[in-house]
Order: sequence, then C-alpha cells, then structure tokens
Amino acid sequence: MSRKVVYPDMILTTLGHVDHGKTTLVQALSGIWVARHSEEIKRAMTIKLGYITISIYECPGSEYRYVTDGLLRDGKCPDGSEPKPVRRISILDVPGHEVLLSTMIAGVSFVDGALMVVDASMPCPQPQTEEHFLAATIMGINRLVVFQNKIDLVPKEKAIENYQQIRKFLKGTWAENSPVVPVSALHKVNIDAAATLIHQYFPPKTEYAHGKPLMHVLRSFNVNKPGTPPEKLVGGILGGVLLRGELKINDEIEIRPGLKAGTKYMPLRTKVVSIAIGSEFIDHARPGALIGIGTLLDPALTKADALVGSVVGHPNQLPPVWTELELEFEQIRKERQHQVKKGDIVMINAGAAAVLGVVRDVKKEKISVALRKAVCAEQGSKIVVTKQVENRWRIVGYGKLVGGTTVYE
Repeated sequence: MSRKVVYPDMILTTLGHVDHGKTTLVQALSGIWVARHSEEIKRAMTIKLGYITISIYECPGSEYRYVTDGLLRDGKCPDGSEPKPVRRISILDVPGHEVLLSTMIAGVSFVDGALMVVDASMPCPQPQTEEHFLAATIMGINRLVVFQNKIDLVPKEKAIENYQQIRKFLKGTWAENSPVVPVSALHKVNIDAAATLIHQYFPPKTEYAHGKPLMHVLRSFNVNKPGTPPEKLVGGILGGVLLRGELKINDEIEIRPGLKAGTKYMPLRTKVVSIAIGSEFIDHARPGALIGIGTLLDPALTKADALVGSVVGHPNQLPPVWTELELEFEQIRKERQHQVKKGDIVMINAGAAAVLGVVRDVKKEKISVALRKAVCAEQGSKIVVTKQVENRWRIVGYGKLVGGTTVYE
C-alpha cells in the first residue's frame, strides 16, 4: 500500500580514490552500509553503484543545527530534543578503483552535486581522485564539498599539509572555492558539521524537466529468494534515476536496447507495478530521487544487473538504439599515448551504459566507434570515452553524439 513520503529534492554522488572512505562517509550520514553485494563484502570495496536516501533534521539545541539519520540517537537529536524533518537527499556511492572507472562515470552522469572524499593520510591528489574530478567536470557538475577524511590517523601538521594539497589541486578550477571539511567518518567526528554544510551548500532543487519520462537504469535485481513458490514470485526490479517526466503505477513502459536476437535488438515491454524510494513505496516518481520500480518482467531478465545501462520510458517515445556512434570529439589529454587512433579499443559511456567499442575512423574533430553492444541514447547527448593507457583506464575525451548506425528508432 502506497503512502505519502517526503520526496528527495536532489541527488548527490561521492567521488574519490579507492579506500578513502566514501562508503564509510555515507554510512556515517545515513546509518546504513550501502555496499551489500557479496563480492563487495568479501573484498571490502565498492564494486556496484550503491544508493541511499538520507533525511536531514533540524536540531536547534545542538552545536550544529542540522543532523542526518546516522546522527540521531534512538530517534532523538544529540541533545535529546525532538528532530524536525527538513528535507531528503539521495546519495549515490560510486566505486573508487580505476578498473571500475566506467561504473563511476555512469553514476555521475545524472547528479546535482558531489561529495569528494580525500584520505588525510595520503598525498592529494591520488590517481582516481583526479579521474573522478575530471569526470565530474566533463558532466557539468558545479557544486562540490570536500571531506578530508581519516583525520584521526594523522597529526595536526600532516592534516594541514594535506589540506593545502587539496587547495592546490582545486586551484583554478570550478571547484576552487569549495568548502573542505575535516572528518573521521569511521568515528563520526564532525559529521554534524558535514550534515549542516550539505544542507546549506546544496539548496533544494525546485525545477525539474518535464515531458516524456526518461529513466536510466543503474541497477537491476531479482529479489526473489531461492525456493520462493511460484505464486509468491515478483517481477524484476529496475533501479535508477528519472531524468524527466513522471512514472506512475500501472504505466506501460518500454526498455531499450532490450534483448538481442542474432544481430537484431527487440525492446522489452512491461508494466510498472510498484515504485519505491528505499523501503518506502510511492504512487508516482519524478526527477530528484534514486528510485526502484517493480515490473512484470521475468526476474531472470533483471538479475545480476543484466539491464544496467538500459533506458526506460513510455512505449515508442524513447531515443534511438545505436550500434555505431559518430561523435564530435574533444581530446582532453594531449600526450601521445592518450590520443584516440583508428583501431583503438575504447570504453564508451552513454548515460548509464558502459560499452566497449572499436574506433573505426578518426577525422579531425570527429570519431566513429563501432559498439560491441547497442546503446540507447539521444542525439546530441554527451558521450565519455576512456581507454587503457599503461594498463590503467583513463578518460581521454568526450563528444557529442551527432550520428551513427541505428537498429531502431
């Protein structure tokens, strides 16, 4: 049964190098550990995109005025007073390891701001800190808060030195004046100040894109446990972000690219049977939150993130499906090893889709890339290109989709 909930007013993402404490920061804010995949638990690192929605409360009697779920004690403010709900924010937790760079880019494509986490015990910037910041810059993020984490591990002089390195890294960029907050996410030190700053620095988003609904799938699940009897099975779940329009329960939806049969693709058709923000169910979704939608799809189609990178909307109203992309391309690194050449194997990020491809042609400021798997993308959309350089995935450029080969429109 659906009930009224406070709808999140924006989406933020974490950024930063592997093991700098992004997921621990999210836990300190939310009270929930978002890395739930078995391989993530075993390897103690984020592999999948994780998402959570935090509530921000006003606690006038506290040293800092605003706190989040992770700071409430038995539902009370730190001073024992009653918390006053103010707003909700969705947070996307991205992996920091360089081999998962494409997963991270898929995450930052749809957010309103970023929380960059820097380990105070290590020199700044680390390689993936640079790559994540570059991806945020390419995707047009223009608001950033830096969390200087693990201050409990270093003396004051080392923390100040690291702070100065952060400032030097950001100098001359769009984020030059971004606030830097020293925290210990593990011990929840200064997290109340962090919550207050998040609320103040990221004002609620009040304008949303209208029109035909367009949702990008960041995760897909089969939530049925082994041994569930047939009469209790539920359809596949799609998790992601709605960029424009609204989706409602009982809406007929189409999912592209869909299923591949030989060289052809066939879109999937189904119905929305539930919509949720975390564990809370709602009647309709609009932009501003990370959502999950229940469908009537065979759960075998959605298990193990099988539909990640897909695009969801009303039937016959989605962008084209492409097997080859022509891009107006901007090379952002000028070193010879970073140059995109004919025959290069590259990774293409188109919305939430991360797909390998082969560069077919390079002409002045245009490149053509044949994809190993089709993507659904709007003409004119921004495409990020990464390739392996000295055994590391690096962002080498980005471009605007201007044409190519489609399998259906």
